[in-house]
Amino acid sequence: MYTPPPFKPDRAASLAFAEARGFGLVCAWDGAKPVASPLPFYLGFADDGTPRALFHAARHNPLVKLAGGTSSWLLAVNGADAYVSPDWYVSPDQVPTWLYQAVHLIGTVRALSDDELAEQIDTLSAKFENRLLPKKPWLSSKMTAGRLDAMKKAIVGLVMTVEEIEGSFKLNQHKSETDYAAISNALASQGDADAAEIAGLMRAARPQAFVTDTAATNEATTLERNAP
Repeated sequence: MYTPPPFKPDRAASLAFAEARGFGLVCAWDGAKPVASPLPFYLGFADDGTPRALFHAARHNPLVKLAGGTSSWLLAVNGADAYVSPDWYVSPDQVPTWLYQAVHLIGTVRALSDDELAEQIDTLSAKFENRLLPKKPWLSSKMTAGRLDAMKKAIVGLVMTVEEIEGSFKLNQHKSETDYAAISNALASQGDADAAEIAGLMRAARPQAFVTDTAATNEATTLERNAP
């Protein structure tokens, strides 16, 4: 992934982003063409601290035959993204751009044993069920043994040993505080969920850029209230 220095997150931030998203595009090469599937996942760590991405796929998914543990795969994890119009900048002579967050995890992939798959199913479901609290979490034990076994036979557990981590958090970090605040405010006003999320990320990353903007707004509000 091409990432200019201002947009490059550190390793910890990249892993935290990937774990929080928990969904990405798993890509491999079959010798003639790319093969890819969007899949949920969770991160774990080997005893030596090496990150591991764990997921599963349908047994007939072409990815399964490629999980020999020798070739590198890519797990591409994307977050919110938003278009930026040049008209939103305070400074002149700007160009259109796109803001986004993305992390690529790269490494070899092998199939899991039956015992490892059982643990993975419970861990993966728990990850996402916990987001639905206070709903009582779903557990695989709620299924009849026969039905659960049949479902397990229909999938193959996979684990990536993460050897490379690439990230790009492109949030206009290289722009002046005036332009930075202007873009964030414009995105926040678009009524689009992704644009609003990018705006919030920008504000959280550089809160000082909004101090003057907030002060000016408060001053204008005060003057309006006190106007005769």
